Amino acid sequence: MTPRPRILLLGDLVHAKAEWNALSSVAELVASSASNRAEFLQEARSGALDNVVAAYRTVESVEQTGIWDQELAGALPPTFRFICHNGAGYDQLRPQELETARPGLPLLATNTPTAVDDATADAAFFLLLAALRNFFPLSRSVRQGQWRGTPVAALGRDPRGKTLGVLGMGGIGGSLARKAQAFGMKVNYHNRNQLPQEKAAGAQYVSFEELLATSDVLSIHVPLSPATRHLISAEQFGTMKKGIVIVNTARGAIIDEAELVKALDDGTVSSAGLDVFEQEPKIHPGLLDNDRCFLLPHVGTYTEDTQYKMELWAIENVRKAVEGQYSDMSFISEHKAVAKRVLTEGVVTNGFA
Repeated sequence: MTPRPRILLLGDLVHAKAEWNALSSVAELVASSASNRAEFLQEARSGALDNVVAAYRTVESVEQTGIWDQELAGALPPTFRFICHNGAGYDQLRPQELETARPGLPLLATNTPTAVDDATADAAFFLLLAALRNFFPLSRSVRQGQWRGTPVAALGRDPRGKTLGVLGMGGIGGSLARKAQAFGMKVNYHNRNQLPQEKAAGAQYVSFEELLATSDVLSIHVPLSPATRHLISAEQFGTMKKGIVIVNTARGAIIDEAELVKALDDGTVSSAGLDVFEQEPKIHPGLLDNDRCFLLPHVGTYTEDTQYKMELWAIENVRKAVEGQYSDMSFISEHKAVAKRVLTEGVVTNGFA
């Protein structure tokens, strides 16, 4: 008799517990007892996770498992085929290692791409306005009973007529572009590939170099990978328009923080709005001490509505994995080619679908 498929919960569910529990109609629900990576590896090798088909994971669950790499993938039972990540960014996963750790049995990952778009773009635009208008020192001084400060904080700038450069014109970048245009901003963007006009949200495609040289505000929306780590560093700051505003709601390590601090100190960058940092939750002291930095603690998707939507999305990916509905799953970009083989050649068979 074929054993019942199992699905694994890694991390906590807050908003969609009922929907998670409803998955018991298609699979056995299990949770890991591990509190760290060593314990999780031992659990996987012990047979405790046998017949698990897919896992739902949160960013916080990295404390249990560590990074999803070749070692982790190789320790999992052959039935374990899908890791369904709650989040759009997937820098805690190493896609190539997940694919190649078990020849013929690739471990594939999904994410929740468009679920985060509007909330993250809202946060980016908030940071854009806060940095452009120099609101941080004013907010602090009024709370300290000093009204506009002593000396009075420097004047800010209006968004109207300014050029916003969007680095990474995916769902979040496109949403931000539309918001910025409503405030009278011109929008340029740079991607690895130019978008069809109907998907460009009225923005103009330019080279990376032109984006840096012409932007009054640069907003970053690319995933973190070896190719994008420190994509913005000393050389790039040297080619930017003097007095540029930098906004980052993607991943902190895309910017070389030490070089950003230097650029703020010498006036190359006039102000910054940051929701992400290189060594979270640690923040470079040069950013903490700078009144021209508006800082948030990685809360771009921190709304009830968006968190619920993300949980639902990841849960649905789990359900589709168990039921073999691979064509409807939101595979991360690095796994889309492999996922296509899943559909056309039947490479992935979990034995339960």
